[in-house]
Amino acid sequence: MSGAESETVHVPARDDATGAADATALFRRVFDAEPAGVWSAPGRVNLIGEHVDYAGGICLPFALAQRTFAAVAPREDGMLRLVSDFGGADAEPVQIALSDVGPGSPEGWSGYAAGAIWAQQEAGDLPSDLGGFDIAITSDVPVGGGLSSSAALECSVALAARELASTEEVDEDARRRLVSACMRAENEVVGAATGGLDQRIALLGQPGYALAIDFGEDTDEQVACDLGAAGLELLVIDTRAAHSLADGQYASRRGVIDGVAAAAGANVLREVADPLQHAEKWAAESTPDGVDQATWADTVRRRVGHVLSENERTTAAIAQLRAGDFEAFGRSMCASHASLRDDYEVSCAELDLAVDTAMEHGAIGARMTGGGFGGSAIALVRSEDEAKVARAIADAFAKAGFTAPAFLAATPSAGARRVA
Repeated sequence: MSGAESETVHVPARDDATGAADATALFRRVFDAEPAGVWSAPGRVNLIGEHVDYAGGICLPFALAQRTFAAVAPREDGMLRLVSDFGGADAEPVQIALSDVGPGSPEGWSGYAAGAIWAQQEAGDLPSDLGGFDIAITSDVPVGGGLSSSAALECSVALAARELASTEEVDEDARRRLVSACMRAENEVVGAATGGLDQRIALLGQPGYALAIDFGEDTDEQVACDLGAAGLELLVIDTRAAHSLADGQYASRRGVIDGVAAAAGANVLREVADPLQHAEKWAAESTPDGVDQATWADTVRRRVGHVLSENERTTAAIAQLRAGDFEAFGRSMCASHASLRDDYEVSCAELDLAVDTAMEHGAIGARMTGGGFGGSAIALVRSEDEAKVARAIADAFAKAGFTAPAFLAATPSAGARRVA
């Protein structure tokens, strides 16, 4: 094994028994008690269809084998106590009264979990006099890796709270209500203006399938995604360039798309006839102070143009996946990355290097995935080329002086469920 190869890091995926045991051990250590059960929810990778969910667009994610595990037990005093291994083995629990949970409270990672409970109470799906919970979290989903560790956290806790506090079966309709609750947690409690892709796949994912989601029609359909049968693998490259959806960059992109739609009298951009014409008009009326009007108009045109072209690409890519035309699917992936890089401007040097290097060393297709500004890229590779491509990317990162990337094998997996 070469030095470069020995430095590549592959992110493991714990099986249900191991993840449940680890979450239970953390619960026992911190709370000196036994949990009522352990629930888990997956991270996700989005094959194509990026930054279009909030525009009423079309996306194609699947759930990862890497999961977040939540050991949970009910309380009777109206309090939440939450601990995770995100901060290391000696992390102290966060404590907050359920009555104090709401927009902006609590801050940090615990807001995702607490918010998922609060939002269910707001919707009437959990009782207003809920007694509270002790919650211990452990996760395989890289934090800041663009693989939606946030939705995995929200959905594991949301499902646990629902099953512990309600006698009703959590059927598909109930899972869809959980999607809405977890979206509210992220949008309102944490303040990240995400569009619902992550929560939907975390709760509705199925092994062996990607989920074609049409946000404009509010529909989804399972699409068979057996890459192994075609001799292929999906390599995920966590660039270790951490990103955050609450830092304003994501919201600024969404603000343009939402602004154009609102000015046209529509709920989402996909409902707008002649969107580029409306974009030009909106740009002329909304130029920020200190920004050249022509530059702003070009920016708005490119932002809207990305959403339009990405929806067309995703529609084509779903048909390509169904037909097993992976060469065409790979070309769609590359075109998606170019649009995200040049028109939506959400890529970065690390993501571009990962994509370019993968393609130079035999990948069929590659693109950034997730919100961008860091996080992860994906590469569709022949199974025999996986190690070669990973090694080339690790070498390229070392040469560029970037933090060494981590790699994981992406396998379409199950959505949120109880595991112990």
